[in-house]
Amino acid sequence: MTTDRGHDLIIAAVDGSPSSTEALRYASRLADALHAPLDAVITWSYPPYSDPAFISAWSPKDDATTILDDAIRQAFGENPPAEIGRRVLAGAAAPTLIELSGSAAMLVVGSRGLGGFAGLLLGSVSAACAEHAHCPVLVVHPRVAPASVDAAAVQQSAHR
Repeated sequence: MTTDRGHDLIIAAVDGSPSSTEALRYASRLADALHAPLDAVITWSYPPYSDPAFISAWSPKDDATTILDDAIRQAFGENPPAEIGRRVLAGAAAPTLIELSGSAAMLVVGSRGLGGFAGLLLGSVSAACAEHAHCPVLVVHPRVAPASVDAAAVQQSAHR
């Protein structure tokens, strides 16, 4: 899964979550500032226990392509960066992104994806990438309005 775009490549992981859309925006700003290529990457796989009749009528790759296109539209409107690469890859997210990180300058991921437990600071994919990637990893949190921030939690974490 190596890329021919060189080791200055910035990879933005996308899964359709608000956090990944913010990560894509941030990765684009970094790529622009560093004059580096940018790839938006989404992964897909079949559910482990799927009815064969269901699978024949459904394409997770097509769904992933739609999610990626929608995320790019949400991040940039109708004017995405001209040089953005779009990659829809088969495989589990964390191992695929970790492998891709071997040929990248930076991997940018959202802090929380669409699954799991909402109270966690990091999702399983972002945590795995932060721990095992072969390049620096930037974990981006979605922007929240100041009124929605729990002031007690912020104050408590500041005293740790």
